[in-house]
Amino acid sequence: MTVVDEHVQARPSPGLRPFVALYSGYRQRGLAPALHRGLPSPYLTLILTLDEPLTIREHPDGKQAPGTYDTLLGGLHLAPALITHDGAQSGVQIAVHPLGCRALLGLPAGELSGLDVDLPAVLGDRAASSLRAAVLAHDSWAGRFAALDAALLRLCRADQDPHPDLGYAYERLLATGGAVTVRQVAAEVGWSTRHLTSRFRAETGLGIKEAARVTRFDRARRRLRPGVKLGDLAAATGYFDQAHLARDFHAFAGVPASRWLADEIAFVQARGVPDGEDGWHD
Repeated sequence: MTVVDEHVQARPSPGLRPFVALYSGYRQRGLAPALHRGLPSPYLTLILTLDEPLTIREHPDGKQAPGTYDTLLGGLHLAPALITHDGAQSGVQIAVHPLGCRALLGLPAGELSGLDVDLPAVLGDRAASSLRAAVLAHDSWAGRFAALDAALLRLCRADQDPHPDLGYAYERLLATGGAVTVRQVAAEVGWSTRHLTSRFRAETGLGIKEAARVTRFDRARRRLRPGVKLGDLAAATGYFDQAHLARDFHAFAGVPASRWLADEIAFVQARGVPDGEDGWHD
């Protein structure tokens, strides 16, 4: 069997960028069966499969039963999803900004916190099927991404934006790689720390401290490559020391950084950090 191992990334059209961070296309054939860890990140995960369904062996919320999905929407989470394949998998993954969730999907990201759901449960059967069909209608990645632009723009309802101060708070987390305190952000927007924390959690599904921690971890693991020293990486991404970063890897990935890198090397090599950006969803 011919081995196929494709990974392609693209930014959405400018009109979608307040709501969607990145498209990631993947197609693999003829590889050894494997397990992939879907790690916590600052973005929601929307997956539209192309051929075989997505198989989740374990959800971030361990109470959810394993399952297979043609379309999957995952909320912000603090534990990995364990995804398996038998040597073949294909689809498009869309990194949805938590503060764009209302506009695109009609509900706050907080309602999806820690959960994986079938997309029809959120959009309805017709809209979810139409979104996937737009992708399936094309054979090239460029065509699929262009079709997604058009389909998502049709879904988008800009009047559903949350309070702008919440958007500002989240962008501060992304811009600083999580190196900002609740007190700092609250002072900048003129809210009390309690009110900001409560509103932020209801809208996104994470508290500000949790979101900052996830953002910092996401930045670090995207810069991890063979030969990169964990201590140097920790210093460059805002950790106190190497042990601090190692603890977050255990907490968020369930394995040490070295084990994650060995297991995910193909994804790591294919998904570099775009210039000037560190917050992309996996």
